[in-house]
Amino acid sequence: MSFHTTEPAFRFRQGARPLLISMPHVGTHVPPALAARFTEEARQVPDTDWHLERLYDFADALGASVLVATHSRYVIDLNRAPDGASLYPGQSVTGLCPVDTFDDTPIYAAADDGPDEAEIAARRDAIWHPYHAKLTEELARIKAQHGIAALWDAHSIRSVLPRFFEGKLPDLNLGTGKGTSCDPALAQTLRGIAENAPGYTGVLNGRFTGGYITRHHGQPAQDVHAVQLEMTQSSYMQEALPFDYLPAAAAGVQPHVRRMLEAVLAFVETPRG
Repeated sequence: MSFHTTEPAFRFRQGARPLLISMPHVGTHVPPALAARFTEEARQVPDTDWHLERLYDFADALGASVLVATHSRYVIDLNRAPDGASLYPGQSVTGLCPVDTFDDTPIYAAADDGPDEAEIAARRDAIWHPYHAKLTEELARIKAQHGIAALWDAHSIRSVLPRFFEGKLPDLNLGTGKGTSCDPALAQTLRGIAENAPGYTGVLNGRFTGGYITRHHGQPAQDVHAVQLEMTQSSYMQEALPFDYLPAAAAGVQPHVRRMLEAVLAFVETPRG
């Protein structure tokens, strides 16, 4: 099957401070010809990182740059390696161009209707490469201007997903590529905020240690520090259809997320002799 999209790969707003917030899984667009091949369930794109732009509505006030995906992860997953290599070898994962949902149900109505290599390459060229090119470009611009850059990869996921983990996930899951993607002192500061947030649970490099974006773009030796936050959706929204934002719940967790981002900015804006 061929692939064509009329939507741009991302939306972008440039800020004035040395922080880029990336939201690779908030997109919901599926080109109509592709959506026609999906199951009814998959057309609802249930595995979206819903409402993160609203949850992070303080980003502009912080002076951060913001990069937001437009297409559903069912079209192509921007947080996977371009060759489709597994993030967590030996564990259940979804691929670069997924064929099943988080609930292990098929995305495509016909079992043999998934993308072939040519279609995957077309999706990669249309969406994956432009998003990552913008990531690279903006981090380089920030570093050239400020001498240092921070990347925050913002995610959310249902709190209970037996396919991927047992029990209920902690609310605030920080990932630094097991210590490779940012300065350890910054990681420990963030861990303290997450673990001490009243009413919430937090962990550093637990089940989620950061995806491709964090691991690839985080280069602390070159003064580019990357952190992934995987939040439970139960902490700010309905986890089942219609996936509504819950303002009262969100108001509880939002200050802790903002505090973490302020800590990132404090770290990268502290002069180093």
